[in-house]
Amino acid sequence: MLFDLNNDYQRPKFKDYVNRLYSERCVVEVKKKHPSRSLSQNAYLHLLLGYFASQYGCSLDEAKVDFYKRLCNRDLFEHVVTNRLGREVKTLRSSTALSTAEMSLSIERFRHWSASEAGIYLPSADEHQMLVYARQEVERCREFV
Repeated sequence: MLFDLNNDYQRPKFKDYVNRLYSERCVVEVKKKHPSRSLSQNAYLHLLLGYFASQYGCSLDEAKVDFYKRLCNRDLFEHVVTNRLGREVKTLRSSTALSTAEMSLSIERFRHWSASEAGIYLPSADEHQMLVYARQEVERCREFV
């Protein structure tokens, strides 16, 4: 069951449901649900990465890992985990682990860095004509990206 605890009507229903499960001594799992990102936000990021790669002259993977994740958004993506041998290793989170707000922040950081440091303007989500042009450029350079 999914409950929105911001909703005054659903909070007592949640309590009733949990109490019933408690009295039945069930095995339960409770998870906090984060707002999921929209497909359009994912598509927008992928378009920006592809356009950047086509203009900069690198692969899509390089644009995503080296520039977007490591250079512009290290604090959001890089984290340290302990491997099976007990050694600490730096790894990168998947962008799917980001919340909507974190994804927006990461995209804005990338856009700002791209314009100021790489000299490549990346369009905002509401610049329809520029997004069409970016998509055309990605398609034109597909074999190189």
